[in-house]
Amino acid sequence: MKKLINRVEAVVDEATEGLGLAHPDLVRVHLEPRYVARADAPVQGKVALISGGGSGHEPLHGGYVGRGMLDAACPGEVFTSPVPDQMVEAAKAVHGGAGVLFIVKNYTGDVMNFELAAELLQAEGIEVRSVLVADDVAVEDSLYTAGRRGVGGTVFVEKIAGAAAEAGASLDEVERIARRVSENVRSMGMALTSCTVPAKGSPTFELGEDEMEIGIGIHGEPGRERMKLRPADEITAMLAGPVIDDLGVKAGEQVIAMVNGMGGTPLMELYIVYRKLAEILRQRGVTVARNLVGNYITSLEMQGCSITLLRADDELLRLWDAPVHTPALRWGV
Repeated sequence: MKKLINRVEAVVDEATEGLGLAHPDLVRVHLEPRYVARADAPVQGKVALISGGGSGHEPLHGGYVGRGMLDAACPGEVFTSPVPDQMVEAAKAVHGGAGVLFIVKNYTGDVMNFELAAELLQAEGIEVRSVLVADDVAVEDSLYTAGRRGVGGTVFVEKIAGAAAEAGASLDEVERIARRVSENVRSMGMALTSCTVPAKGSPTFELGEDEMEIGIGIHGEPGRERMKLRPADEITAMLAGPVIDDLGVKAGEQVIAMVNGMGGTPLMELYIVYRKLAEILRQRGVTVARNLVGNYITSLEMQGCSITLLRADDELLRLWDAPVHTPALRWGV
């Protein structure tokens, strides 16, 4: 294993410190307990959005802290859920008096710990709501979740709900918007290689040189099927078909599309996937209103990609286009 690290036990803290040092105008970092908060928090009268999860999926979630997106993020150890203490202290640091919305990917550990944190905060008089993201169409249940896994759709929920909160929407309204996005977004991913968790030091799973796995999770959880490697166009069709069908998007509708790299795939290959995805959607009469192509929710150095589609309308597009200024996502400013 070759990795650009100092000590295995310091990987997450040092990466979090680096994020803060690289973007002092956007975020501030707290290490005990570990969280990332927007530099100008708390913003009085604004609903505070908080998310979090295991590290190793950068830029999610710390990279999305800033104006127009998250108020705070709680990074756990690599592929390990953050603990309630992190969420509680983060919430207290960014709460501006209008309540807190937790955005939670559907992984059992994340769900349990965010629920406990919400109970602790409510006992202290802070109103907390939670929205679950469960957008992965590949697997209904797994070792890690009851129901679908939360994956790339989380980026869309954080961006759009973040825009609503930044505009001054109430907690009820921000929660409504977040649920709308969560209910209308679907994803599916695939892997060409495994990732290597620093603490383990060896690949999470084995894939032969001529093999790939379709429907894999962002921790390397088993997917739908392992098969011989196919051309990019065929792989794109294998991912796009189930996403489109499950979302039920039809001719005449529009979507926001994301082709996401898993951390080890060149941008050139992601554009090849986007090229075919755009063709498939065009043939189905579906308009791509906006898009993202790049690394937005990764799995360390895993090679592969995921496709996410959000059914969009004027309300969601307006919020998507609203200014955002975070370490990993910036436009309109």
